[in-house]
Amino acid sequence: MTEIESRYHWLLMRRAIDRLDQGRDLSLEDIAAEMDLSPAHFQRLFSRWAGVSPKRFQQFLTLGHAKRLLDERHTLLDVAGQTGLSGTSRLHDLFLRWEAMSPGDYARKGEGLTIRYAYADGPFGRMLGMATERGLAGLAFTEEDGDTVAYDDLSARWPSATYLQDEAALAPHFAALHGTGEHRLHLMGGPFQIKVWEALLAIPEGHVTTYAEIARAIGHPKAHRAVGTAVGRNPISWLIPCHRALRQTGALGGYHWGLPVKRALLADEAARTGF
Repeated sequence: MTEIESRYHWLLMRRAIDRLDQGRDLSLEDIAAEMDLSPAHFQRLFSRWAGVSPKRFQQFLTLGHAKRLLDERHTLLDVAGQTGLSGTSRLHDLFLRWEAMSPGDYARKGEGLTIRYAYADGPFGRMLGMATERGLAGLAFTEEDGDTVAYDDLSARWPSATYLQDEAALAPHFAALHGTGEHRLHLMGGPFQIKVWEALLAIPEGHVTTYAEIARAIGHPKAHRAVGTAVGRNPISWLIPCHRALRQTGALGGYHWGLPVKRALLADEAARTGF
């Protein structure tokens, strides 16, 4: 497949997922017509891209699916950690290594730090990536609010850093999102936030947990709201899977980069893990 064909298919599937999310009673004929394809062609193309039929993917986008995940694939974080489930099976066998910014660097708000950034298209929409020499430090989805809002959001977290747009520096990080191998993360947050993000890394692909479960796992069982805030402040979307955190009721809760992206992320994982 050529780069032009791949780009065309990505844009088409992005449109299809958006429509399936907006109108969950769409028939195959309806969605195919909106994509200007025959039903058979659209079905083949979508199934090749997503691994499941449009109808099945549509089912994964519903609140009912989130509730089933919570009932049937709810991760007990302490068990997940003890059995080695964290980190190795997620995102096409991508292996994550991470380190946290030192307390001193965090207190200086990035002073003396050079952060390089770039934009790229991905399977869940346009992304903004930021990286230090130690690893990926930020990954945002920009479809919901635009490039400028995403940049302002991430850069405001480390206001004293120097920012340089550098496509070449971010290219290996973006490439790793679609392949296998090791990916280094450089987490920039306070001690409580780091604990929450570390707990998120223990959730296996295709599973979910709750804010209350995360609070218990980090030793602050009453800090549900603080956990929710820390989850929302996760600077490295997708790789640190804050999309796997749900409310106790099975409701999706919020998502910093837009609920359509959260639903698409969960649906994609469900399709790839066979749930």
